[in-house]
Amino acid sequence: MARDLITVTPETDAYDAIALLLKHRISGAPVVDGSGNLVGMLSERDCLKTLLHAQYHNLPTALVKDLMSTELRTIPSDTDVLQVAELFVHNRFRRLPVVDRGRLVGQISRKDVLRAIQRMRSSEPPAE
Repeated sequence: MARDLITVTPETDAYDAIALLLKHRISGAPVVDGSGNLVGMLSERDCLKTLLHAQYHNLPTALVKDLMSTELRTIPSDTDVLQVAELFVHNRFRRLPVVDRGRLVGQISRKDVLRAIQRMRSSEPPAE
C-alpha cells in the first residue's frame, strides 16, 4: 500500500490537476478536504471531461469538484490481501483508497497486490 500519495482538493483547478497527474505519471488521484477526509477520486477519464465541461459551459476551466467521481469503493487498512485481490478480479478498479474513520491513509493498487503475491512466493520453502 502506498502511503505518500499525490492528492488534490475539490477546489484545485482542473488544468493544475492534469499537470500534476502528468508530472507524477499517475492515472488518478484521491480528492481530500482540508481535514484529510476522502471526498472523491479524480481519474484520467474525469480529466478528459475538462474539455467538454469548458465547451458546454463556455468556461475556460473547471474545478476538480466539477469532474471528480464521488461514488467510491474504499477499504479499511486491515483488509486482507486476498480480499483485495478478489475486489480487483471482480471490478474494474485499478486502485482502491484505504481509509480509516473517513480519513485517507493510503491507496492500494493491482501492482501492490502482485508484489505481495511475489513476496509470498519467494518466502515459500523450496519444493522437494
